[in-house]
Amino acid sequence: MVILDMENKTTVQEFILLGFPGTWHFRVSLVVLFALMYSLTVTGNASIIALVWANRNLHTPMYFFLCNLSFLEIWYITGIVPKAMGVMLGTSQTISFRVCILQLFFLLSLGSTECFLLAVMAYDRYLAICYPLRYNSLMNNVFSAQLALGSWLGGFLAISLLAFLTSRLTFCGPKVINHFLCDIDSCLALSCTDTWPVELATFLISIIVVVVSCAVTLVSYIYIISAILRIQSAQGRKKAFSTCSAHLTVVTIWYGSTIFLYVKPSAQNSLDLNKLVNTFNTVVTPLLNPFIYTLRNKEVTQALEKAFQKKVFFCCVLL
Repeated sequence: MVILDMENKTTVQEFILLGFPGTWHFRVSLVVLFALMYSLTVTGNASIIALVWANRNLHTPMYFFLCNLSFLEIWYITGIVPKAMGVMLGTSQTISFRVCILQLFFLLSLGSTECFLLAVMAYDRYLAICYPLRYNSLMNNVFSAQLALGSWLGGFLAISLLAFLTSRLTFCGPKVINHFLCDIDSCLALSCTDTWPVELATFLISIIVVVVSCAVTLVSYIYIISAILRIQSAQGRKKAFSTCSAHLTVVTIWYGSTIFLYVKPSAQNSLDLNKLVNTFNTVVTPLLNPFIYTLRNKEVTQALEKAFQKKVFFCCVLL
């Protein structure tokens, strides 16, 4: 992988991340906000994993997939926020080409894995609501583990070709990336060679990963909603809908921003707008997920209340 400055024939070994423009006080405020959101995201997702692990009533495929999603969100935001904070403070604005490609690869891979996991979770809810009597035999522990493993492998394999093609691009300058992270749009905007193979690969992979997984999710929910509407009692409909309302909320937020960012014929447009949407997609969404699942899911809420009561009781005993 060689990056050449075509004017003076020197090797460009690193890029400069701009982050967000503004005054020092504005950037410090963003750093504080990012740090708070990062802490809440890691704490919230780690709490869900610990809660499911400790509560045997939650040892079901639905919560197994939720733990996978929470584990993914921790690594997803960890790959973004610490570096972004350094960029905004001006202490770590440079990034080497290899690290840039590595960050791009892991972030897109984790994003693709999340698409597959959300589709798997929708399919799990489809089986639970449409085939309740056969659910335990259809979605057993082995099959759920295979679906989770397939989501992780599929997500990373899908981005491998895209990362390889991006690493073969030639960059002649400028070296400034108008972002707080290395994303595919910014890299393509800086390249001085023909980027159509990478843009084509990005578009096709986006279709396969985002649109196909979104279609699976959409079809699953069409069947789910149809099955719920056929339930006679209002209480039964409410209970059935409550099991998938949190997931439906997360799906809507995630796919809305992801489709805007990646499912388009050309990647080189509206970099400033992409930066804002990317902030929502990579920083805000991982924070919202654990709280949405907690607030919209009675089983998780009850488990949290019991855990909190035990903790309070234990503290009172010590005092």
